[in-house]
Amino acid sequence: MSIRKLINKFFITKFLLFIILSFYFNTKVLATDGKIIIKIENEIITNLDIDNEEIYLSILNPNLLNIDKQSLYVIAKNSLIREKIKFAEISKYKLNKIDDNYLENVIESIYLKIGINNRKEFINYIKSYGLSLSTIKEKLTYEALWNQLIYQKYFSKVKIDIDKVKNDILSKKNTSKSYLLSEILYSVDKKDESRKVEIKIYESIKKNGFENTASIFSISESSKTGGKLGWIDEGSINKEIKEQINNLKIGEITKPIVVPGGFLILKIENKKEIENKIDINTELEKRIAFLQNTQLNQFSNIYFMKIKKDFLINEK
Repeated sequence: MSIRKLINKFFITKFLLFIILSFYFNTKVLATDGKIIIKIENEIITNLDIDNEEIYLSILNPNLLNIDKQSLYVIAKNSLIREKIKFAEISKYKLNKIDDNYLENVIESIYLKIGINNRKEFINYIKSYGLSLSTIKEKLTYEALWNQLIYQKYFSKVKIDIDKVKNDILSKKNTSKSYLLSEILYSVDKKDESRKVEIKIYESIKKNGFENTASIFSISESSKTGGKLGWIDEGSINKEIKEQINNLKIGEITKPIVVPGGFLILKIENKKEIENKIDINTELEKRIAFLQNTQLNQFSNIYFMKIKKDFLINEK
């Protein structure tokens, strides 16, 4: 039985996942000596940091336990590099503090996804692996402040044709399609490298599965949860992407789609027909929010790749 199936059975999971994680990480943790692995300007990343990041990412996405230790190490290392660069960038700006209620809502969504029913059980769960709630809140705060920075820099550049969105809502048939999607968003430094990276990604999908490949290769924040995007109504999907996924069967994946900041590969996790009994204003608000977030995420990825080039990253 897979780890994911175990997670869906919470009472079994509490015990089995504890045993698995303990076995997976304890030997390494006992052997750590605080060795510096990476320097990013004046910031350092030690092997202890990477060990803790492996645990943190495995809590967010237990499916990572199915991949080999070296791949998990690389995922954790790259995750920390992104975090350090983002923290260095947001430190240059005076940003508002993040509302604690917002963080609690994010934390709730995390533990519900992995089959834990309440905050107290989640705190006990993460404590058993040496992580504190304050550590998780700190990481989520960095990401929230980064999103705030992107919003301030780029929201004025977000372009949405509201009339077109409204007309699309009004022209909907009695039923429409909704897709449960996962993504891999990647970029290449040189145009002639795109085919090589593409081949590596599809090989990894065959070997490790789509979720783990998203964790390894994707530059989107969704990589932390295996690339999961959730259910998306077809009306919120642009024409090019809709053409790519419309005829795909459940479990199939697209060819790379060129998007701002890189290439996008989508997987159809599930799909369904939905009855269109909607409130126009509510639906319009929902679609505008989705389109805004999509464009802001694209700006975020572009901005990160741009500033990353200015950082001196030394691996030991």
